[in-house]
Amino acid sequence: MTDARLSAYRVVKFGGSSLGESARLVRAVGIIGREHESDGPVAIVVSAFGDTTDRLLKAVTAAAAGQIEPATQLADAISQGAVEIGTRALQELAPGADAAPVRTAVYERNEALRSLLFGVSLVREMTPQTVDSVVSFGERIASAVVAAVLTVSGRPAVAVDARTWMVTDDTFGAALVDWEATQARLDALAPAWAGRIPVHTGFIGATPDGRTTTLGRNGSDYTATLLARGLNAREVVRWTDVSGVMTADPELVDDAYPIAHLTYAEALELANFGAKVFHQRTMIPLMESGIPMRIRDTMSPDAPGTLIDARGAADTEHATSVTSLEHLALIGVQWRRLPEQARMGERVLRALDEADVTVWMANQAAHGQSVAVVVPQARVDRACEAIRHALRDELRRGDLEDLSIRAPVTLLSLVAETMGRTPNVAGRYFGALGAMGVNVLAIAQGASSRSVSAVIAADDTAVAVRTVHSAFNFSHQEVNLFLAGCGTVGSALLEQIRTQRDALLARQNVRLRVVGIANSRAVLFDPAGIDLDTWRERLQGTSGGDLETAVAALGRLPVPILVDCTASDQMSAVIAKGFAHGVHAAAANKKPFAADRAAYGALFAAARAQHRDLRYETTVGASLPVIETLKDLVRTGDVVRRIEGSFSGTLGYVCNELSAGVPIHDAVAEARRRGYTEPNPAEDLNGQDVARKALILARELGLDADLADVVVEPLVPAELLESRTADELLQRLAEAAPAIAARVAALAAEGKQLRYLARILLDDGAPRIEVGPVGVDASHPAARLVGTEAFVAFTTERHAVYPLLVQGAGAGAQVTASGVLADVLGIARSARGR
Repeated sequence: MTDARLSAYRVVKFGGSSLGESARLVRAVGIIGREHESDGPVAIVVSAFGDTTDRLLKAVTAAAAGQIEPATQLADAISQGAVEIGTRALQELAPGADAAPVRTAVYERNEALRSLLFGVSLVREMTPQTVDSVVSFGERIASAVVAAVLTVSGRPAVAVDARTWMVTDDTFGAALVDWEATQARLDALAPAWAGRIPVHTGFIGATPDGRTTTLGRNGSDYTATLLARGLNAREVVRWTDVSGVMTADPELVDDAYPIAHLTYAEALELANFGAKVFHQRTMIPLMESGIPMRIRDTMSPDAPGTLIDARGAADTEHATSVTSLEHLALIGVQWRRLPEQARMGERVLRALDEADVTVWMANQAAHGQSVAVVVPQARVDRACEAIRHALRDELRRGDLEDLSIRAPVTLLSLVAETMGRTPNVAGRYFGALGAMGVNVLAIAQGASSRSVSAVIAADDTAVAVRTVHSAFNFSHQEVNLFLAGCGTVGSALLEQIRTQRDALLARQNVRLRVVGIANSRAVLFDPAGIDLDTWRERLQGTSGGDLETAVAALGRLPVPILVDCTASDQMSAVIAKGFAHGVHAAAANKKPFAADRAAYGALFAAARAQHRDLRYETTVGASLPVIETLKDLVRTGDVVRRIEGSFSGTLGYVCNELSAGVPIHDAVAEARRRGYTEPNPAEDLNGQDVARKALILARELGLDADLADVVVEPLVPAELLESRTADELLQRLAEAAPAIAARVAALAAEGKQLRYLARILLDDGAPRIEVGPVGVDASHPAARLVGTEAFVAFTTERHAVYPLLVQGAGAGAQVTASGVLADVLGIARSARGR
């Protein structure tokens, strides 16, 4: 038969999940009709309905055990289910049509199945050949039903048993195809299909003498591509219940999405690493013939799906996919004394091949002194037995260490065809894993650089897949936030995210999603995201909830960050438990960082142990880069002698108002109204807030200090701060206003201004941390502060004559929220690995 006669064919394949219910069969028939009528002739390949193959395996197992009644009951149930699917589909497609052709086709095959099972029950044997014969009925029944439904509904079709043209060897369960013989049979049979839609059985073939064989897992895809090659088809379309080849396992990565374009080689690489969407041999016929394949979703038939061809995508910026092959074992073989001609790698692989153990990855040290192989966990005992037998002489002489076994492990692979031609792909891959605390047990990369693989502990699978997926920025980087505390700062942060979300996506390729919000009364968590136009209403409509449970759920999402905008001293435990679930933290709450030394140390130890990012810049200077500046001084080897500053924009504002003649109670009331103060202004006036900030900086210098070590003098007499409420505090401040005004006036008479300063002194004797009100003259940096400005002066060995100053707005919800947002974006950049 000439190519010209059949070159118009398109091969369309349907998976079992796309046919296993009547509604899905109706949808598939509609797709077939549209494909056939609008774009030329089609040849259909079908898999067995739903879980039919598993049920047939149970039936043959029962028959081999002599339990013929349960076996035939399973066969009858399979056939009856197929008849019901076909009959119900016809009722919708062609109301009133006679479904007898469906019943006849299925029951004929069921009789043959029952006879085969009866024979198995007599001989009590279940050979691979017998299993192939039994499971073939899944595809044979599916083909018959689909062809009958098409025909009765007005689309003439014919069921084609692929055993009539697919010629294989006798490797039952994973047969190899004889292409020349297969092509010859197709050439002879294809003319008879003219004018009808041929519906072929996937998965099965036959030996030259007619014994039934199967092609292995996902063999129906292989059938489709072989048929396409034989017919010189224009295209293969694989309809399934997913949107295409995904960038990662959607069960592990919520934002995985379909890949638009792959090369044959990339698809083959994915198959080699266990991607469930491909049979390992599926791509070979396409590569040899140049026929493209498209994977599409029956539930979204208008979606483009994934196109696989020789060209692939031209994008060199993004990797293709992250795969995770689980339930594996890592076996290590290590020489004590290495003979020059040991050839250990070759011997280990040959032993595993002879033992019929699949090797998913193997590597050898540069001089051959060690070999590592990755095998299925279920076969690890057989693998070890084979290796020990092959190396028995070396083991007996003590030349080898005993085998090391690590299980379960996962083979994590990044497939990146075009990125293999750009530098630092492997560096980013391993850097991202290392930054997240994922220990790499073994690695491999081929000469093509098409993929890079790492063996990791099974428990690290989810976080590793999400980390690599995020680090390689497959579309945009998704960052998921849980906000604890939605007062003035928290609310301002949500508004900044709402208004800047599009700009962040466009300029930084970061998509911020708020998935959780909590206050003291309720915990709202929605992994699909919370609409920031209606978050208040949703939170008000929520009651109860457990913060730690929600944070644990947050850890399943890409780049999860807990944002602490509370004033709670209970958040240290929540943050630390979040680390254990893979959650980073950004905090404006000072209390976890000013807690007692044991709790403070435990928090940072937890962050290091879990390789989580913990940022807290806003705990000292709102949006001012105070902590990062101090860290940089220390990192570069400078020696800090003295830190002095007005750390509180709130108290700076109050002091400025007092200097302008405003009474203390009015100044505090206005600061509170503007959102500068803590919920209870006494927390500001008592100096404890500034003391915590001073302690945080002191600890950055390595001082082993607690809050009790800070010498604190409140801005106003301590007895005034015993008020139970803010209103009571303002009333008492009004009573004390004349005395406080007199103090400010006395300082002014000396040419000084009232300021509330913190000092960390390290240049004279034992380190001291002091906080309190002082008078400063006009030359002091604090004298120049206006409004809520804050400043910090670092006197160091390098900045001895002219201290390094950081100055700017030190209070206010907007500036503090912007500092928190900067910390969030910093975590996102770190997680991306660049």
